[in-house]
Amino acid sequence: MSLDVNAFGKVAVMFGGESAERTVSLNSGAAVLNALVAQGIDAHKFDPKDSPLTDLTKHNFDRVFIVLHGRGGEDGALQGALSYMGLPFTGTGAQGSAFAMDKVRSKYLFLGAKLPTAPFCVVNKGEDFDCQQILSQLSGKVMVKPANEGSSIGMGEAHSVEQLASAINNAFNYDSEVLVEQWVTGREVTVSILNGVALPIIEMRTSHEFYDYDAKYITGDTEYLCPAPLGAELTKEVQDVAVKVFNIVGGSGWGRVDFIIDENNKLNVLEVNTVPGMTETSLVPKAAAANNIDFSSLVIDILKGTL
Repeated sequence: MSLDVNAFGKVAVMFGGESAERTVSLNSGAAVLNALVAQGIDAHKFDPKDSPLTDLTKHNFDRVFIVLHGRGGEDGALQGALSYMGLPFTGTGAQGSAFAMDKVRSKYLFLGAKLPTAPFCVVNKGEDFDCQQILSQLSGKVMVKPANEGSSIGMGEAHSVEQLASAINNAFNYDSEVLVEQWVTGREVTVSILNGVALPIIEMRTSHEFYDYDAKYITGDTEYLCPAPLGAELTKEVQDVAVKVFNIVGGSGWGRVDFIIDENNKLNVLEVNTVPGMTETSLVPKAAAANNIDFSSLVIDILKGTL
């Protein structure tokens, strides 16, 4: 691959931040920064926890590679600020980032587009909620999620009134709005999107009740199957729906769409990630590798979207 690294100018790799996903972001950002520098690109760390965004113009940065996960990096706030400053950045714009980050709003988008997703209800902090009624409405077992967190932070499953009350109150530690979703038993898969194309599907198999924070980052016993053993017809369906989902929320450049496939091979869209993990062992790099795209080429392909 012939590459004129000068075309990118001075690149700020933005990672760290102050969200609950700071630790994951630090690991992702370091991997991206190292890969860019190794290819001769004038790339530098930029942690918005330590420096105001005005330093981007003060130090003459030409573009931004966003590797901030969670609030402040993945929710459209940063994207809106960079657009206002006239600085090109990687990935999805402000509106798409906001929709994708908000699990409640994106659920309504999925429903409006007639995309397959599990039944749900929404609980707001400060309002009364009836746990027995919610469980009855959602088939007796549910997954509870803060509306605007990633990396499975604040999530919990419940199949009793006591568990549900506890899970909702725990989720309120992270957000004032909580999604309660009907539990779906099945295979957890994810589809990475790169420049409008669905990469090979990954299936995650874990000993945990679901693919939670520990299964993602701590225990090390999760099994990743790529390409996922789904058969040609189901594989095409999942990839086609993933691209449609990504486009529906306004995603662009790169990202990831997560699903559960139930025992009848029915798809259930879970969520869209517009700034997924980017360590060399994260899901997007795994999927890219299965398409013969190494990590160095992947970060360049993502950065090219800013030109």
